[in-house]
Amino acid sequence: MLGVAGGIAAYKAVEVLRQLTETGQDVTVVPTASALRFVGAPTFAALSGHPVHTDVWDDVHEVPHVRLGQQADLVLVVPATADLLARAAHGRADDLLTGTLLTARCPVIYAPAMHTEMWLHPATVANVATLRSYGAIVIDPADGRLTGADSGPGRLPDPVEIAALARSVLARGGAVQDLQGRRVVVTAGGTREDIDPVRFLGNRSSGLQGVALARAAVARGAEVTLVAANLAVPEPAGAKVIGARSAADLRSATLDAALGSDVLVMAAAVADFRPADRSAVKLKKDSAAEPSAIPLVRNPDVLAEASALSAPQRAAIVVGFAAETDDVLANGRAKLARKNCDLLVVNQVGDGLGFEVDHNAATILGRDGFELIVEPTSKDLLAHRIWDVVAARLP
Repeated sequence: MLGVAGGIAAYKAVEVLRQLTETGQDVTVVPTASALRFVGAPTFAALSGHPVHTDVWDDVHEVPHVRLGQQADLVLVVPATADLLARAAHGRADDLLTGTLLTARCPVIYAPAMHTEMWLHPATVANVATLRSYGAIVIDPADGRLTGADSGPGRLPDPVEIAALARSVLARGGAVQDLQGRRVVVTAGGTREDIDPVRFLGNRSSGLQGVALARAAVARGAEVTLVAANLAVPEPAGAKVIGARSAADLRSATLDAALGSDVLVMAAAVADFRPADRSAVKLKKDSAAEPSAIPLVRNPDVLAEASALSAPQRAAIVVGFAAETDDVLANGRAKLARKNCDLLVVNQVGDGLGFEVDHNAATILGRDGFELIVEPTSKDLLAHRIWDVVAARLP
């Protein structure tokens, strides 16, 4: 069920609806009366393929405010305005949407959107905390342009990522908040090491797996920071995102963000080497500056450095990734011993494997001898399998 509250971001709920229906979800839309002043019922009806429910007095014999909540596998509210959050937190049932929220026994996700002052008001902060204490997922809004010239936290996250979060919760079959109150840092993407102002050394990582890990952690209640290195995919809804271009950038951002955190997951593909010198001008062929070779130097080993920290600087659990092309498990076990991280996710990469695809397979290795093989599956489901292992080890 897709609930739509009355805010200017209601038009973005149309894209969320389209993303869900195009991936096979059966969606019933329940807008508030105010929402229909922004987007008309025919739009929601045409895209969902169902009549739009708006009033408790429609089809009274079916008791819609009870039936909709009982039958839903997931309730997603986009946008969740300050008013809607307040009414839901206090158990109000003065329209069909809030009545349905009271009867829902399935996972509930709220995607807030409002002006910064409203999001930061103590009343809204308390209402969000109350809803989270009930087991609901309230994702933090994005920071960006709001209505008019205003800018700040309160912007609705990317509709594509809101839909992806909903699918992640559905794929897991629930919304157990086993990371509630935990501080999690995830790195994602691939670093770039500049050769000159035009060219760089890079890799094929799109950031899909790291974003899936961040998204899954948000769904499980964690406070998530994503250190993003040149993502080729949208940023995950509900996570704080810190950009990083090079391995040095990523090292600085990661060690700072992970200070005293509960979990650090190093899913980014960090360059092992960088050019010894960066040219200030473009290196042109047939010129005096044309290089015959590009000398390389080693980059810092961020995973090993993060693992070697002592408490309270070190994350309680450090998870590394190993992308291997041959002798996958042997190389993975050697890397685990070398890096001294707690867990290592090892996967084979190559044409059609690992990079730039929606699926993955891996073996999760533990420093204590733990080993779990995850057969080929979606990157969202692999992310949840990794978090299952991590959550079981958290103190």
